[in-house]
Amino acid sequence: MEKQKPKYTAAAVSYLNTKPFLYGIFNTQMEEEVEIQLEIPSVCATKLKEGSVDFGLVPVAIIPELDTPHIISDFCIGTEGAVNTVAIVSDAPISEITDLYLDFHSRTSVQLAQILLREFWQHQPRIHPAKEGFINQIGGTQAAVVIGDRCIGLDQKHQFYYDLGSAWLEFTGLPFVFATWVSNKPLPTEFIDRFNLAMQVGLDHIPQLIQLLPTPSSNFDLSAYFNQHISYPFDKPKKKALARFLKYLNTDKMPMIQEGAQTRILV
Repeated sequence: MEKQKPKYTAAAVSYLNTKPFLYGIFNTQMEEEVEIQLEIPSVCATKLKEGSVDFGLVPVAIIPELDTPHIISDFCIGTEGAVNTVAIVSDAPISEITDLYLDFHSRTSVQLAQILLREFWQHQPRIHPAKEGFINQIGGTQAAVVIGDRCIGLDQKHQFYYDLGSAWLEFTGLPFVFATWVSNKPLPTEFIDRFNLAMQVGLDHIPQLIQLLPTPSSNFDLSAYFNQHISYPFDKPKKKALARFLKYLNTDKMPMIQEGAQTRILV
């Protein structure tokens, strides 16, 4: 019998921090309902905005650009302090940086970095869009926003590593949400319930997942990363943090949150 085509297409970030979610999808019947397309964060955002996927694990900075954004899951890619894979990397202190390259993989993190520079550090270096190989330009007073798996090990290569999760917490007293599951239309309640269960399965199996994954570098602690640096529940403090971040983007558009049969606006 021919395998039934999944009902939905979804874009998901291809980084290490997404692995528990993917484990949940591919080890439950959710795999039969959703076709996952793995991309860098900025491409996930573009696919959702253009309508080539039904929903996605996307950078939250895309939310103001969507017509009718709906957050459809109880889980996200967040942090309650140091995230360990989103940073301004430099060989000079923040106050001496003259040029900052913005990681082209990112949408949320580059916005976060510029908010923190303006509001928290009160320093305005020249901003440059980055291209492949930009990490090699870090040196002297040239710095870069680097996100995801490419961050791993850079704290050993450069003198300054400003973790943006830590800086946001120091600035606001709040956690931070980098990405969450978003659609541009309401999705069926029954599907959302099953999807959330699959996400929980993945999180419940982090110990098993750690046994399957190769360590990115010899001094990288996978257990600490999944259990301490990344915080997955999209809880009340993270909803408050997301609303504050979106206001810094000068938008009045707050997404709708689908929670089972209930739909309400963020905060």
